[in-house]
Amino acid sequence: MLEKLNIFLQRYIAILTPLSLVIGVLLENILHHLLFLVVWLFAFMTFAGSLRMKYKDFTIFIKHPVVILTSIAFLHILMPLWAYFLSSTLFDDHLLIIGFVLSVAVPTGVTSMIWITICKGNVPLGLSIVLIDTLLAPIIMPFLLFAVSGEKVELQLSSLMTSLSFMIVLPTVLGIIVNELSKGQIPRKISGKLAPFTKLALFAVIMINSSTIAPYLKNINMELALVISLVLIIAICGYIFTLLIGRYFLKNSEQITTFVFTGGMRNISLGVVIATTYFPAKVAMPVVFGMLFQQVLASVVSKIVPKPSS
Repeated sequence: MLEKLNIFLQRYIAILTPLSLVIGVLLENILHHLLFLVVWLFAFMTFAGSLRMKYKDFTIFIKHPVVILTSIAFLHILMPLWAYFLSSTLFDDHLLIIGFVLSVAVPTGVTSMIWITICKGNVPLGLSIVLIDTLLAPIIMPFLLFAVSGEKVELQLSSLMTSLSFMIVLPTVLGIIVNELSKGQIPRKISGKLAPFTKLALFAVIMINSSTIAPYLKNINMELALVISLVLIIAICGYIFTLLIGRYFLKNSEQITTFVFTGGMRNISLGVVIATTYFPAKVAMPVVFGMLFQQVLASVVSKIVPKPSS
C-alpha cells in the first residue's frame, strides 16, 4: 500500500506541487494557523532523506576536492550574485531581491540524487556534496542573507543559525548515526516506508507556507508574471552554467552529471521555511515559485547531460 502510494506521489509530483500551492492559497485562513508545524515537518523530511548517508561520504572530499569546492562556490557565490544582479536590475523592491537571492542560496536538494542515479552520475560524489553543503548551510546562509538584507530588513542571525541547525544539521547527523550504528539495517527496513510520508510532508510544507503569501498571489498582475518569469530564467541559467562549467573543467561525464544536478537543484522547501519565518511574506514569492519548475527542468536536463560510454 505504502509502496503504491509512493509511486503515485513520485509520478505526479510535478502536478501535486503546484496543486499544493493553490490549495494553500485557497485555504489561507485555516492553514496559516499551522505554521508552527513546518519546522518539525522539515526536520522529519531531512532525517528521512539522510538515513542512507554514511560517515564515509565525508571522505569522498579527499578524492574530489575540486569538484566539491566548485559546487559549493557555484551554489553560494556565483548563483546568488547572478540572482542579485538580475533581480535588482528588474525590480525596485528589496524584499523581492532578498527572495531571489534566498531561492538560490539554499543548499542543494537531496532530490538531486534521484536524477544523478537515473543519469548514471557519480552517486558517492553526489552524496558527499549534498552532505557537506547541508552541514555548511547554518554557517553560509545566515551571513549571505545578512549581507543582502542590509539595514532595510532586520534579520535575527543567531536565531536563523539555530533554526537551520535544528532543521537540517541535527536530523542529518541523527540519520547518519542511525545508519552507522545499525550497519544499514534500519534504513533498509524503514526508508521505503517513510518515502511517501516525506513527500506528503513536502506538500504540507508547501500548502502551509503558501497560505502566508496568499495576498500576493490572489491578484494577478504584471509584477507577479515578471517574478515567475525571472524565477524560471534563473533556474534555467543554473543548468546552463553547470553544463558549461562541467564540459570545460571536469574530467568525465559522471562528474559533469553530478555537478549539473547538485548545482541546478535546490532544497527549496527549506528556503520557503526561512523566508516565511524570518522575513516579510513577500520574500517567499520567488522561493515558492521555484517549486513549480524544479522537477520539470531536471527532467528536461536529464535528456541532454552527457552519458557515460558503454
